[in-house]
Amino acid sequence: MAANIRRTTHRASDVTSGVPHSHSSRHKDVTQLSETAMSYQQITYDIRDRIATITLHRPEKMNAFTGQMMHELIDAFDRVNKDDGVGAVIVTGAGKAFCAGADLSAGAKTFDYDARDDRPERKGAVKEGKIDWSNPAIRDGGGMVTLKIFECLKPVIAAVNGAAVGVGVTMQLPMDIRIASENARFGFVFARRGIVPEACSSWFLPRLVGIQTATEWCYTGRVFGADEALQRGLVSRVVKPEELLPAATALAREIVDNTAPVSIALTRQMLWRMLGADHPMEAHKVDSRAIYGRGRQGDAKEGVMSFLEKRQPNYPDKVTSGMPEFFPWWTERKYE
Repeated sequence: MAANIRRTTHRASDVTSGVPHSHSSRHKDVTQLSETAMSYQQITYDIRDRIATITLHRPEKMNAFTGQMMHELIDAFDRVNKDDGVGAVIVTGAGKAFCAGADLSAGAKTFDYDARDDRPERKGAVKEGKIDWSNPAIRDGGGMVTLKIFECLKPVIAAVNGAAVGVGVTMQLPMDIRIASENARFGFVFARRGIVPEACSSWFLPRLVGIQTATEWCYTGRVFGADEALQRGLVSRVVKPEELLPAATALAREIVDNTAPVSIALTRQMLWRMLGADHPMEAHKVDSRAIYGRGRQGDAKEGVMSFLEKRQPNYPDKVTSGMPEFFPWWTERKYE
C-alpha cells in the first residue's frame, strides 16, 4: 500500500466534531494537494486540515509490530517534524485492533535475532562468542520508535480502537494524550512471554501511572480493559467506538486552530524533558529563555493582538525555521 500524502484544507466553520462536511456550498475553498511519499506497506499516512493521521495497517494480523513497521513509523515521525503543514498527529489502528504486540510468526525464534534470517540489521553484535552490548544491532526496535515520538515537535494523540498489548501499548506511552474506545484492551504481557518491558517503558510508564500500578501491570502481565486504564490514568477518557476518531480529531482541531506551533513544540519538549530534571531551577532556566525568546517573535505579538481584537490568530512563525536560538537546550543522548 503506497502512501500518498493527501492534504485537504477546510475552513474551521466547515468542521463539526473534527469531521468535515461532505456536502456544502462552502466547499469552494477546499484544496487538495498530492505528493509522492515513501512507499509504506504497513502503515498509512494522511494529512487533512493540518492533522496527520498515522494508521497501523496490518488488520489481518491485528496490526502486529514488525521491523518494517518500525522503520515506517520512524520515517513518518521524521516527516511530521519537517512539515509545517502538520500541526498535530493522531495514531490509530486499522480494523479491530490498535496493535496486538510483536509479530510472533517466527515462533520460538521471535526474539532470538541471531537465529533469524529475516532481520539482517540485527546481526553483528556477537563476535568471537562475545556480545558487544553497545552495538546498535541489539537496539530494541520499539525503543527506537518511542524515542522518535519523544523527540516529536508536534502533539501526538493516540486513538486506541482495540487490543493494545506489548509494544502495542508501550509505543503509546510517549504520546501526549491517549483516548480509548470502550473496546480497547491493554496488557504489559512481557513477563508472560519470557522477556521484559521494552520501548523505554520502564522510564515512561511509572511517570504516567505511578510505580505501584506500573509494577502490578508488568509483574502480572494481565490484560485489562479501558475502564481500568482510565481509572489508573493510562488514558484520558473512554468513548464509544464510533466516537473515537471524532473525539481525537476534535482535540487535535482545537490545538491546531488556536495555538502557535512553535509554542507547542517548545512546550511539548519542556514538559516531557522536565520529567527527568533534578531541580525546579532547570525548568526556570528553560521557561525564562523560552518566554524571553518567544516575546521577541511575531507569534507573541499576534497572540496578544488577536486576543484583544477578538479574532482568530494567524501565527507567522514556523517550527522548521522559527525555533529560538537556545533550542535544543539538552545534550543528545547516544546509545553506548
